[in-house]
Amino acid sequence: MTLRGGCFCGAVRFETDGAPFNSTLCHCADCRKAAGAPAVAWFSVPTNTLRWAAGQMQVRRSSPQAVRGFCAACGTTLTFQSDTWPAEIDIATASLDDPNLVPPLDHTFVRSRLSWLKLDGGLPQFQTTRTNG
Repeated sequence: MTLRGGCFCGAVRFETDGAPFNSTLCHCADCRKAAGAPAVAWFSVPTNTLRWAAGQMQVRRSSPQAVRGFCAACGTTLTFQSDTWPAEIDIATASLDDPNLVPPLDHTFVRSRLSWLKLDGGLPQFQTTRTNG
């Protein structure tokens, strides 16, 4: 299955044939600030499967160990990549043309969850990162 997506303004488009893994809804403060949202849904694919179909995202080192990709024209959050796992890249699920194709399978960094955001979906919740990889 090929997943396709892009930014809000359409300047940056991507596609991947990589099988999604680590699909999560992240509640960490860094993701919240970067996206301006109460939580951010991400999934991972092998880095070498992500292709740019139009435009090119910009990257910014958001911490000593990670970079975040975004559209320079409209600011849409697109990717997250940790130096710890250079062979994988996280894609913002909501940037997909059909985000329903890759639903979150858990919640990560719930210790940082906003108190007014209630979690009722029955998905596993991890205080920091998931314990299984």
